[in-house]
Amino acid sequence: MKAVIYRKYGSPDVLELEDVKKPTPTDDEILIAVRGEIPGYHGGFAEYVCTHGRTLALKPASLSFEEAAAIPQAGVIALHGVRAKGRVQPGQKVLINGAGGSSGSFAIQLAELDGAEVTGVDHTGKLDFMRAMGADHVIDYTREDFTHSGKQYDLILDLVAHRSVFAYQRALKPTGTCYFVGGSVATLFQILLLGPWLRRTTGRNIRLLAVPQNRKDLISITELCEAGKIVPVIDRRYPLSEVPEALRYVGEGRARGKVVITVEP
Repeated sequence: MKAVIYRKYGSPDVLELEDVKKPTPTDDEILIAVRGEIPGYHGGFAEYVCTHGRTLALKPASLSFEEAAAIPQAGVIALHGVRAKGRVQPGQKVLINGAGGSSGSFAIQLAELDGAEVTGVDHTGKLDFMRAMGADHVIDYTREDFTHSGKQYDLILDLVAHRSVFAYQRALKPTGTCYFVGGSVATLFQILLLGPWLRRTTGRNIRLLAVPQNRKDLISITELCEAGKIVPVIDRRYPLSEVPEALRYVGEGRARGKVVITVEP
């Protein structure tokens, strides 16, 4: 079978498409023929894979393989940030930083679906995309820092955190919540260190968002997509032979929604 492999750590340039032995499942595994895959989800790209299957779900007939592949990681993160943990209520003000990317595109739609007033933050090239996803307001981070605008939010979901924890405190309402999914190591460490102290002294809930893979949440977000309430947006599709190009595109922060690797049967 064909698989993308690497023999040393490095940039996407170290990746190569080669013929490798087809995997054989053990007694507690299943063999899957791969049709859609997304960069960064499982860390590998191949025609076949073996898995225990504990977090798998059947692909709805109404969704393409590419659409289904775009859902798991990004959709489940958004579901946790907006609903399971964020518990967004109608009329609340929600800000999503990194809203033009994969999880952000799902988060905008979920927050709008739940009746929130949504502000999306990303760079200039993604402003129209965020509006198309349903954002009521958009902010170009190259021109404006939302933590200095004087506006405060009930919920901030930050997918690319790099500011001081005290900056986020300014942008939160007195009982507001800020969840961080990704970002710089320095910021995430500061949140771990100072988040509990800020919760005790200010009442503002500032913490990291841990999102484990599980079938329940995967099925929940997939059902919303199947019903047409949420749309998995795919920016670009790349064949298995062009995985390095796909990873470079994602790494540059240009993707609007998801980038999917197609694996021909």
